[in-house]
This record gives sequence, structure tokens and C-alpha cells, in this order.
Amino acid sequence: MSEFYLAPRVIYIKGILFIALEFVINTQSHFNEAIRLSFLGRTDEAARIVDIGWLMFYPCLYFFAMWDAFKDAGGGQTPYSFLPFVVSAYFVTVGLMYSSHVTIGGVFFGPIWLPILSVIPGLSIGWLLQFLLLKWK
Repeated sequence: MSEFYLAPRVIYIKGILFIALEFVINTQSHFNEAIRLSFLGRTDEAARIVDIGWLMFYPCLYFFAMWDAFKDAGGGQTPYSFLPFVVSAYFVTVGLMYSSHVTIGGVFFGPIWLPILSVIPGLSIGWLLQFLLLKWK
């Protein structure tokens, strides 16, 4: 019976922790200003003002929070269902690391758009790995 009363408290504590960490990372990395500048097409300015050292924490925190919410909502029952989240966090982090150097077709996507675009191969490869591991199980 005590588990029933403890579970909602744990969820609230996790939520508060995730929000607090996200607030600190957003503030220290100037993430919101970089998003604003990127939406205005000023990706070179966004790359100059963002603190990559702080922003590197964001993908793992964000995808872990999504995985945790997915799991708490009843998902994650299929084996290896964590793989799309983990692989996406990896790809977004790598996309962030290369974001100040990479242009695609002469377009500089910067520290916001390149990591966002990196979610697509991350999810695809994560789902593919999950499928293959389940098939060979």
C-alpha cells in the first residue's frame, strides 16, 4: 500500500528535477536566444552566442525525460524500446558537436537546426536496431 502513495511523489520529484535542470541548462547555454535567432534565420549569430559546453547536457537530459515519461505512461513494455531514445540522444549530441562546422548544400544550419535534423536518423536507426534485435532474439 505504501508504494501506491510513494509513486506520485516520485513522479513529482522527477518532474521538478527535470524542469530545474532544463532551466539551468537553458539559461547557462543561452539556448532560448539561440532558438530565437535560428527561427529568424540568423544561425551564424546563434552559433556565436550559444555555450556548447552547457548545451551538450541538453540532448541526454531531454531524451531521458522523454523515455521516462513514455515508460511512466505505460510504454516501454517491448524489449529494447529504449533504443530509439538512446540513439536519438547520441545523434543529437553528435549533431550539436558538428553544428558549428557543417554546411549542407551551402546552408549553415547551426546549433539548433542540425541537432533537430539529427533526430531523424537517430530514431530510424534506433527503431531498426530494436527490430533487428527482436528478430534475432
